[in-house]
Amino acid sequence: MADAVGAKQEKETHVDADVVVVGGGLAGLVAADELIRAGRRVVLVDQENAANLGGQAYWSFGGLFLVNTPEQRRLGVKDSFDLAWQDWQGSAGWDRLDGELPEDEWAARWGRAYVEFAAGQKRSWLIERGLRFTPIVGWAERGAGTAGGHGNSVPRFHVAWGTGTGVSEPFADRVRAAAADGRMTLLYRHRVDELVITSGRVTGVAGTVLADDDSPRGVASNRTPVGSFTLSAQAVVLATGGIGGNHDLVRRYWPPRLGRPPRAMVTGVPAYVDGRMLDIAEAAGVRLVNKDRMWHYTEGVQNHTPIWPGHAIRILPGPSSMWFDALGRRLPVPALPGYDTLGTLKHLRTDPAIAGYDHSWFVLTQKIVEKEFALSGSEQNPDITNRDRRQLLRNRLGKGAPPPVEAFLRRGADFVVAPTIGELVAKMNALTGEPLLDPGSIERQIRERDAEMANPFTKDTQVMGIHNARRYRGDRLVRVAAPHRILDPAAGPLIGVRLHVLTRKTLGGIQTDLEGRALDTRGQPIEGLYAAGEAAGFGGGGVHGYNALEGSFLGGCLFTGRTVGRSLARAL
Repeated sequence: MADAVGAKQEKETHVDADVVVVGGGLAGLVAADELIRAGRRVVLVDQENAANLGGQAYWSFGGLFLVNTPEQRRLGVKDSFDLAWQDWQGSAGWDRLDGELPEDEWAARWGRAYVEFAAGQKRSWLIERGLRFTPIVGWAERGAGTAGGHGNSVPRFHVAWGTGTGVSEPFADRVRAAAADGRMTLLYRHRVDELVITSGRVTGVAGTVLADDDSPRGVASNRTPVGSFTLSAQAVVLATGGIGGNHDLVRRYWPPRLGRPPRAMVTGVPAYVDGRMLDIAEAAGVRLVNKDRMWHYTEGVQNHTPIWPGHAIRILPGPSSMWFDALGRRLPVPALPGYDTLGTLKHLRTDPAIAGYDHSWFVLTQKIVEKEFALSGSEQNPDITNRDRRQLLRNRLGKGAPPPVEAFLRRGADFVVAPTIGELVAKMNALTGEPLLDPGSIERQIRERDAEMANPFTKDTQVMGIHNARRYRGDRLVRVAAPHRILDPAAGPLIGVRLHVLTRKTLGGIQTDLEGRALDTRGQPIEGLYAAGEAAGFGGGGVHGYNALEGSFLGGCLFTGRTVGRSLARAL
């Protein structure tokens, strides 16, 4: 066996191409598809096996940020580019625009270009490529409470039929078909370790051939080297994702403004999202910017059926659950379910009284969980993923919680159910092994909130949000429970959910110009090198700034992949 491995190690693959695309996630697939359409010769390499084509996008809920669409108008939503751009700027908060080489210079330009795309060609372009959308537009990231600040003023979260698979698979299918008829080459289990640079120009990549691994999609694969390879090309596209699967890197770049990084986090992306290509690019002279900007969720729960190490699921909450910190104190505004992701994370990690704890709590009712709990992920939404309209109506409009949510209620390690507050809090304390929660204090805070439910007006900001959400037809139909008292026995039983910080997205990355060309440490384009998707901070090294509006991660992969593919097709 040793001799056989040694023989393989001497083997070297060398393939000439117009473009080498590194990474088989959504951004890489879109770039490859654009190049193939233009008749360019493409080699796509990925360190994983064929089952993983589509990357993280395959596992996503499939939400896309779109502006002023027929779906919005049918639901009575009035949207525009101007309103969306106001929201984007208020959320991004770009503040690194001064100096000789501003980190946010290209990010802000990409931001405007992306919002123009989302309000213009994006929907028709996606429909031309086979995507379709469900009729309900979600209202994600509702904001920090000011018109000019963070958050979506209106619902913009358009869910694709097929969830993440409905977004990634149309592009993956075209790439597979092109490989099958010889119009491109797919090289799996090829890990890029080095950019080949000749006279200052990137002319290819070199790396390691990894041992075959037939693990199912998402399962961590081996890293056993069995050979080496070199590929030459006129240009290289880096579409290798971020750092969310590498907790060491997350902690390395964790910004002081978000307080103390958690000692324990759960993981929202497969293990191959390891960030290693970012370090390789930087070592080769590529400029990385905004490394301290990142996007992690505070509503993560451990998966009862994990696929990758630490695999967790994010709860997509409606606005009605009460949110308590580890000591049982109700979270302050704008730390409300579904409103301000990083504002909530900042509160939980910077309050000295609770920064030593890595969890918080939802307390809710059966009535709320049935209507308001959705779970992020294609595998957690089989009705939409399978495009089963009958099942969708049964799950979302029928009695009881959707089956995936019910499975977490029965099997989830972070869920407890009880008929009374005393019994519920006892189970919550047992779950953490410490009596941190006082049942009397929890009950008092719930009764205070319950007293605000008697009228359609209130001074409680969360209750205001519930009434506001119910005025939107989409929320009233499938997303927001009718206002009720948490302690109303008819709404029970009571449910407690322990929440963890779930790693997800890198918001900084390789700085690129509006053609997608990677820049060097002097701010100049590196000949032959392009970047797309999360590796490029979804454009310019930080298109979201400090905050995302949701539906913009997949959209950023689509837009940057499209831009890079088209600019390269013109240039070559």
